[in-house]
Amino acid sequence: MTRASDGKLVTNADYRGQVVMLYFGYTFCPDVCPTTLANLTQILAQLGPDAQQIRVLFVTVDPHRDTLAVLAAYVQNFARQIDGLRGTADQLESLARRYRLVYSVTPETRAHPYEVTHASAIYVFDRSGAARFLVPSLTSATPDITGVVLDLKRLISEKSDSHT
Repeated sequence: MTRASDGKLVTNADYRGQVVMLYFGYTFCPDVCPTTLANLTQILAQLGPDAQQIRVLFVTVDPHRDTLAVLAAYVQNFARQIDGLRGTADQLESLARRYRLVYSVTPETRAHPYEVTHASAIYVFDRSGAARFLVPSLTSATPDITGVVLDLKRLISEKSDSHT
């Protein structure tokens, strides 16, 4: 995938040593994505200095419209620990299949507007890159911000080699 902020090609190896939260969405999303990213920003703020040990990877499921420039500008509205990532259709399909992510993009037609759907789960990985837990959604009226903060603090406090 390509990181929007600097155009660098990155892999999961670039994020080893950090707790990683992986979220799939798109910048034109009217509600789920901005709510999720705002809640992640709140979670990172509650972590204080420990937030520097976390990276949130926001992978666009709509690379046709989400150019690197659009994606970079969008994630700047949230915490600085959030990296916008964009891949080719094949890269996105491969990553989505790996995590069993459901998404679809339906181009606009005369009878139907452009439509994007996607799951709202957030995958959380420890410093070694091992999947540790799934946050089902942060879009409810009362998301479990406190619970996620406590889970992240636990992961931050673990040594990086504890699950290799």
